[in-house]
Amino acid sequence: MELDEEQIRRYARHIVLPEVGGEGQARLLAAKVLVVGAGGLGSPLLLYLAAAGVGTIGIVDFDRVDTSNLQRQVLFDTNAEGELKVEAAARRLRALNPGVRIVEHSLKLEPANARALVAAYDLVADGSDTLATRLAVHDACLAVGRPLVSAAVQGTDGQLTTFKAHLGPPHPCLRCLFPEPPAREALPSCAQAGVLGPAAGVMGCLQAVEVVKELLGPPAPSLSGTLLLYDAMAARLDRLAVARDPACSPTCRRAAVAAAPSAGRFAG
Repeated sequence: MELDEEQIRRYARHIVLPEVGGEGQARLLAAKVLVVGAGGLGSPLLLYLAAAGVGTIGIVDFDRVDTSNLQRQVLFDTNAEGELKVEAAARRLRALNPGVRIVEHSLKLEPANARALVAAYDLVADGSDTLATRLAVHDACLAVGRPLVSAAVQGTDGQLTTFKAHLGPPHPCLRCLFPEPPAREALPSCAQAGVLGPAAGVMGCLQAVEVVKELLGPPAPSLSGTLLLYDAMAARLDRLAVARDPACSPTCRRAAVAAAPSAGRFAG
């Protein structure tokens, strides 16, 4: 696609970057990204994706804005309290960049609806706060062949990775990383354990960078096979290599057999 004058002005600082350029910006404008969760991670993620010119952004969230959200969910303000998050988020993002299309999905993502939602987008970014949702998102992405950029934050720590197991080896899936789901008591909620607002912001921003990299494609390196760990109090980032497990779930093993160059739009 050819950029118009307004787009050239708006995205000028991207266009002069050799890593993006006019062609890369056009790829961003043509892309469709589904963001699961408009919370502490989703807030900076959504703001930066809209600002970057990702052409279509879907938002999945069924919650309403609460006073307790405002300490970290910078997408919202006090006047939005009680409003559906997808509606408040869409209003803010459209004001930030009228040139992007915002699609509101005010629903709970579950196995029954996950595949249809995911299949309508090129890439998924997950910042949800329950294990059940994370598993549903991951399994849908694996089934329909979509890259998944997944971030999490708890307390003052965060983690980030990208899953592209649908491409086959050497890409691992979520169950390669966590063969046994953590016990429920090992995953306290934000209300139970607390969360440092800026730490959520850091992880959401890092997640936005990885989404943009995946949309731009090679030669930008992917985080697939690497778990990025963030310790806010120590101001430290660590990288942990994650190998694909040949004894992983049947779905993961089938992906290795079915993998093909055409699987998924951004297969780099």
